[in-house]
Amino acid sequence: MFGRPTALFPAEQTLPGRTERPFDLPAKHRVLGTPLDADPRTGTAPEGYEVAYFGLGCFWGAEEVYWKTPGVWSTSVGYQGGTTPNPTYEEVCSGLTNHTEAVRIVFDPAVVSYADLVKTFFEVHDPTQGMRQGNDVGTQYRSALYYTSPEQEQVARELTRVYGEELARRGIGEITTEIREAPVYYFAEPAHQQYLDRVPNGYRCHANTGVAFPA
Repeated sequence: MFGRPTALFPAEQTLPGRTERPFDLPAKHRVLGTPLDADPRTGTAPEGYEVAYFGLGCFWGAEEVYWKTPGVWSTSVGYQGGTTPNPTYEEVCSGLTNHTEAVRIVFDPAVVSYADLVKTFFEVHDPTQGMRQGNDVGTQYRSALYYTSPEQEQVARELTRVYGEELARRGIGEITTEIREAPVYYFAEPAHQQYLDRVPNGYRCHANTGVAFPA
């Protein structure tokens, strides 16, 4: 847990990865019953639905928060933000991929807005901790908002500003969340998908500031 890298490596020092995913994915979401690889752009999710990506520490508990959110149609966990293609969990844990653990969310914006998802993101983790969440230390646990459209970017940056001002008002540290256009997302192994439905008493890390999003 401790001793993992807390700084990103130069790209030339990261692991080479592989050209194909080294495992097969389940076809369906274990809880929601929807396609795990759902995407409105490929017709595997309803037209008008959107995709969002968040990094907020250990992806087991993070995914559970979102699959329980009304309006979320499908979720999955994976690796994002680094340079190693099709990494394994062990490679990500080494720090030598520069990936963070991420949650991929397909949602109906008529039921839950992207803004609401971002507000949840800020409230259920601590966006001020840099390369860690609680006792989970390493670059794979960094906070990240990866947007998929200019509209999502505008919302992400504005809500980051608003929440940052609220944290400052309370004397809490600055937000360290990485905000950028969504990089390639690589699905995690089947054992990690909907992990807490399979292992209800499994590990959950929800370090947070205790600060609700300002009304």
